[in-house]
Amino acid sequence: MSSRSRSAFRSASSSQSPSHLKQQKHSGSVRSGASHRSKSHQRKTSSVKKTPTSPEHRKVIIFNKPYDTLSQFTDGQGRKTLADFIPIKEIYAAGRLDRDSEGLMILTNDGILQARLTQPTSKSPKTYWVQVEGNPTEDDLDKLRLGVELKDGPTLPAQVERIEEPNVWQRTPPVRFRANIPTTWLAITIIEGRNRQVRRMTAHIGYPTLRLIRYSMGNTTLGELQPGQWKEITM
Repeated sequence: MSSRSRSAFRSASSSQSPSHLKQQKHSGSVRSGASHRSKSHQRKTSSVKKTPTSPEHRKVIIFNKPYDTLSQFTDGQGRKTLADFIPIKEIYAAGRLDRDSEGLMILTNDGILQARLTQPTSKSPKTYWVQVEGNPTEDDLDKLRLGVELKDGPTLPAQVERIEEPNVWQRTPPVRFRANIPTTWLAITIIEGRNRQVRRMTAHIGYPTLRLIRYSMGNTTLGELQPGQWKEITM
Protein backbone atom coordinates (compact mmCIF):
# COMPACT_ATOMS: atom_id res chain seq x y z
CA MET A 1 0.00 0.00 0.00
CA SER A 2 1.36 3.45 -0.86
CA SER A 3 2.30 5.88 1.94
CA ARG A 4 -0.39 8.26 0.67
CA SER A 5 -3.19 5.69 0.97
CA ARG A 6 -1.98 4.46 4.39
CA SER A 7 -1.94 8.01 5.69
CA ALA A 8 -5.43 8.72 4.35
CA PHE A 9 -6.89 5.55 5.82
CA ARG A 10 -5.30 6.16 9.25
CA SER A 11 -6.72 9.66 9.26
CA ALA A 12 -10.21 8.47 8.33
CA SER A 13 -10.27 5.70 10.93
CA SER A 14 -8.42 7.37 13.82
CA SER A 15 -11.61 8.08 15.81
CA GLN A 16 -12.48 4.42 16.25
CA SER A 17 -12.07 2.84 19.68
CA PRO A 18 -13.51 -0.72 19.53
CA SER A 19 -14.80 -2.30 22.72
CA HIS A 20 -13.42 -5.57 24.01
CA LEU A 21 -15.63 -8.55 23.22
CA LYS A 22 -16.24 -11.56 25.41
CA GLN A 23 -17.97 -14.48 23.70
CA GLN A 24 -20.58 -16.49 25.56
CA LYS A 25 -21.08 -20.23 25.31
CA HIS A 26 -24.62 -19.96 23.95
CA SER A 27 -24.68 -20.75 20.25
CA GLY A 28 -26.94 -22.52 17.85
CA SER A 29 -28.60 -22.75 14.50
CA VAL A 30 -32.34 -22.70 15.09
CA ARG A 31 -34.98 -22.51 12.42
CA SER A 32 -38.43 -21.11 12.81
CA GLY A 33 -41.17 -20.00 10.44
CA ALA A 34 -40.78 -16.43 9.19
CA SER A 35 -43.79 -14.27 9.98
CA HIS A 36 -45.28 -12.07 7.28
CA ARG A 37 -46.08 -8.48 8.15
CA SER A 38 -47.05 -5.45 6.14
CA LYS A 39 -44.37 -3.28 4.60
CA SER A 40 -45.36 -0.37 6.80
CA HIS A 41 -44.84 -2.49 9.91
CA GLN A 42 -41.43 -3.58 8.62
CA ARG A 43 -40.40 0.05 8.27
CA LYS A 44 -41.50 0.83 11.82
CA THR A 45 -39.44 -2.04 13.26
CA SER A 46 -36.39 -1.76 11.03
CA SER A 47 -34.21 -0.18 13.72
CA VAL A 48 -33.89 0.10 17.47
CA LYS A 49 -34.76 3.30 19.31
CA LYS A 50 -31.54 5.13 20.03
CA THR A 51 -31.83 5.00 23.80
CA PRO A 52 -29.31 3.53 26.24
CA THR A 53 -29.72 -0.14 27.17
CA SER A 54 -28.32 -1.35 30.47
CA PRO A 55 -25.64 -4.05 30.19
CA GLU A 56 -27.83 -6.65 31.92
CA HIS A 57 -30.61 -6.13 29.35
CA ARG A 58 -28.44 -5.71 26.26
CA LYS A 59 -28.45 -8.52 23.73
CA VAL A 60 -25.78 -8.81 21.05
CA ILE A 61 -25.88 -11.67 18.54
CA ILE A 62 -23.33 -12.48 15.85
CA PHE A 63 -24.62 -14.45 12.88
CA ASN A 64 -23.11 -16.00 9.77
CA LYS A 65 -25.64 -15.05 7.11
CA PRO A 66 -25.94 -17.64 4.35
CA TYR A 67 -26.14 -16.78 0.68
CA ASP A 68 -29.66 -16.03 -0.58
CA THR A 69 -30.93 -14.88 2.83
CA LEU A 70 -32.41 -11.43 3.48
CA SER A 71 -30.92 -9.27 6.26
CA GLN A 72 -34.33 -8.80 7.89
CA PHE A 73 -36.81 -10.84 9.91
CA THR A 74 -39.90 -10.52 7.69
CA ASP A 75 -40.66 -10.83 4.00
CA GLY A 76 -43.92 -10.99 2.10
CA GLN A 77 -42.53 -13.05 -0.78
CA GLY A 78 -41.55 -16.26 1.00
CA ARG A 79 -37.81 -15.69 0.78
CA LYS A 80 -35.40 -16.81 3.53
CA THR A 81 -34.96 -14.28 6.31
CA LEU A 82 -33.16 -14.00 9.66
CA ALA A 83 -36.26 -15.52 11.31
CA ASP A 84 -35.45 -18.85 9.64
CA PHE A 85 -32.34 -19.06 11.81
CA ILE A 86 -32.59 -16.78 14.87
CA PRO A 87 -35.46 -17.25 17.37
CA ILE A 88 -34.62 -14.21 19.54
CA LYS A 89 -37.16 -11.38 19.52
CA GLU A 90 -36.67 -7.61 19.43
CA ILE A 91 -33.16 -7.52 18.02
CA TYR A 92 -32.21 -5.70 14.86
CA ALA A 93 -29.35 -5.75 12.40
CA ALA A 94 -26.47 -3.32 12.84
CA GLY A 95 -25.87 -2.94 9.14
CA ARG A 96 -27.18 -5.12 6.36
CA LEU A 97 -25.66 -7.58 3.94
CA ASP A 98 -26.95 -8.00 0.42
CA ARG A 99 -29.00 -11.10 -0.30
CA ASP A 100 -26.18 -12.46 -2.49
CA SER A 101 -23.48 -11.75 0.12
CA GLU A 102 -22.46 -13.92 3.06
CA GLY A 103 -20.84 -13.66 6.45
CA LEU A 104 -20.89 -11.65 9.64
CA MET A 105 -23.92 -9.77 10.88
CA ILE A 106 -24.28 -8.19 14.33
CA LEU A 107 -27.79 -7.90 15.78
CA THR A 108 -28.72 -6.09 18.96
CA ASN A 109 -31.52 -4.51 20.99
CA ASP A 110 -29.23 -1.58 21.89
CA GLY A 111 -29.89 1.39 19.62
CA ILE A 112 -26.76 3.27 20.72
CA LEU A 113 -24.58 0.27 19.88
CA GLN A 114 -26.38 -0.22 16.58
CA ALA A 115 -25.69 3.40 15.64
CA ARG A 116 -22.05 3.18 16.66
CA LEU A 117 -21.52 0.18 14.41
CA THR A 118 -23.32 1.59 11.38
CA GLN A 119 -23.20 5.39 11.24
CA PRO A 120 -20.50 6.79 8.93
CA THR A 121 -19.28 9.16 11.64
CA SER A 122 -18.24 6.18 13.80
CA LYS A 123 -15.74 5.07 11.13
CA SER A 124 -16.03 1.45 12.27
CA PRO A 125 -13.96 -0.71 9.87
CA LYS A 126 -15.51 -3.67 8.08
CA THR A 127 -13.37 -6.29 6.34
CA TYR A 128 -14.61 -8.37 3.44
CA TRP A 129 -13.10 -11.40 1.76
CA VAL A 130 -13.77 -10.82 -1.90
CA GLN A 131 -13.33 -13.20 -4.82
CA VAL A 132 -13.03 -11.25 -8.06
CA GLU A 133 -12.91 -12.37 -11.65
CA GLY A 134 -9.49 -11.83 -13.16
CA ASN A 135 -6.07 -10.96 -11.77
CA PRO A 136 -5.85 -7.28 -10.78
CA THR A 137 -2.44 -5.63 -10.74
CA GLU A 138 -1.08 -3.55 -7.88
CA ASP A 139 -1.83 -0.45 -9.95
CA ASP A 140 -5.46 -1.59 -10.14
CA LEU A 141 -5.61 -2.14 -6.37
CA ASP A 142 -3.96 1.22 -5.71
CA LYS A 143 -7.03 2.87 -7.21
CA LEU A 144 -9.15 1.33 -4.46
CA ARG A 145 -6.55 2.28 -1.85
CA LEU A 146 -6.75 5.91 -2.91
CA GLY A 147 -10.53 5.99 -3.51
CA VAL A 148 -12.57 5.67 -6.69
CA GLU A 149 -15.36 7.81 -8.10
CA LEU A 150 -18.73 6.02 -7.98
CA LYS A 151 -22.11 7.35 -9.10
CA ASP A 152 -22.90 8.44 -5.53
CA GLY A 153 -19.54 10.13 -5.03
CA PRO A 154 -15.91 9.23 -4.30
CA THR A 155 -15.11 6.44 -1.87
CA LEU A 156 -12.81 6.91 1.09
CA PRO A 157 -9.42 5.14 0.94
CA ALA A 158 -9.68 1.38 1.48
CA GLN A 159 -7.19 -1.13 2.77
CA VAL A 160 -6.75 -3.76 0.05
CA GLU A 161 -4.50 -6.82 0.14
CA ARG A 162 -4.23 -10.00 -1.90
CA ILE A 163 -4.88 -13.11 0.18
CA GLU A 164 -4.74 -16.84 -0.35
CA GLU A 165 -8.10 -18.49 -0.92
CA PRO A 166 -9.61 -18.61 2.60
CA ASN A 167 -10.60 -21.92 4.17
CA VAL A 168 -14.34 -21.31 4.12
CA TRP A 169 -17.51 -23.26 3.41
CA GLN A 170 -18.66 -24.08 -0.11
CA ARG A 171 -21.33 -21.72 -1.29
CA THR A 172 -24.75 -23.09 -2.24
CA PRO A 173 -25.23 -22.66 -5.15
CA PRO A 174 -21.55 -22.64 -6.13
CA VAL A 175 -19.96 -19.62 -7.78
CA ARG A 176 -20.10 -19.73 -11.58
CA PHE A 177 -16.69 -19.39 -13.15
CA ARG A 178 -15.82 -18.56 -16.74
CA ALA A 179 -13.49 -21.03 -18.39
CA ASN A 180 -9.86 -19.96 -18.71
CA ILE A 181 -10.33 -16.81 -16.60
CA PRO A 182 -8.52 -16.83 -13.22
CA THR A 183 -9.98 -15.51 -10.00
CA THR A 184 -8.29 -13.61 -7.17
CA TRP A 185 -9.12 -13.29 -3.47
CA LEU A 186 -8.77 -9.89 -1.80
CA ALA A 187 -9.21 -8.60 1.76
CA ILE A 188 -10.90 -5.21 1.48
CA THR A 189 -11.45 -3.03 4.56
CA ILE A 190 -13.70 0.03 4.34
CA ILE A 191 -15.13 2.47 6.87
CA GLU A 192 -18.23 3.30 4.83
CA GLY A 193 -21.37 1.28 4.23
CA ARG A 194 -22.97 2.31 0.95
CA ASN A 195 -25.31 0.02 -0.92
CA ARG A 196 -23.32 -2.75 -2.64
CA GLN A 197 -20.21 -0.61 -2.22
CA VAL A 198 -17.49 -3.26 -2.44
CA ARG A 199 -19.07 -4.86 -5.50
CA ARG A 200 -19.27 -1.48 -7.20
CA MET A 201 -15.68 -0.67 -6.28
CA THR A 202 -14.22 -3.83 -7.85
CA ALA A 203 -16.45 -3.48 -10.91
CA HIS A 204 -15.22 0.09 -11.31
CA ILE A 205 -11.63 -1.10 -11.77
CA GLY A 206 -12.74 -3.88 -14.15
CA TYR A 207 -12.82 -6.92 -11.83
CA PRO A 208 -16.37 -8.03 -11.00
CA THR A 209 -17.00 -9.58 -7.60
CA LEU A 210 -17.97 -13.25 -7.77
CA ARG A 211 -18.27 -13.91 -4.05
CA LEU A 212 -18.32 -11.61 -1.03
CA ILE A 213 -17.97 -12.66 2.62
CA ARG A 214 -17.95 -10.13 5.45
CA TYR A 215 -15.32 -11.38 7.88
CA SER A 216 -15.24 -8.68 10.55
CA MET A 217 -16.87 -5.54 11.93
CA GLY A 218 -14.59 -3.60 14.26
CA ASN A 219 -12.99 -6.19 16.56
CA THR A 220 -15.74 -8.76 16.00
CA THR A 221 -15.01 -11.62 13.59
CA LEU A 222 -16.87 -14.62 12.24
CA GLY A 223 -14.67 -16.99 14.20
CA GLU A 224 -15.76 -20.59 13.67
CA LEU A 225 -19.41 -19.83 12.87
CA GLN A 226 -20.75 -21.75 9.90
CA PRO A 227 -23.53 -20.46 7.61
CA GLY A 228 -26.79 -20.22 9.58
CA GLN A 229 -25.13 -20.39 13.00
CA TRP A 230 -25.37 -17.62 15.60
CA LYS A 231 -23.80 -16.87 18.96
CA GLU A 232 -24.58 -14.45 21.77
CA ILE A 233 -21.70 -12.24 22.89
CA THR A 234 -21.19 -9.38 25.33
CA MET A 235 -19.92 -6.03 24.10
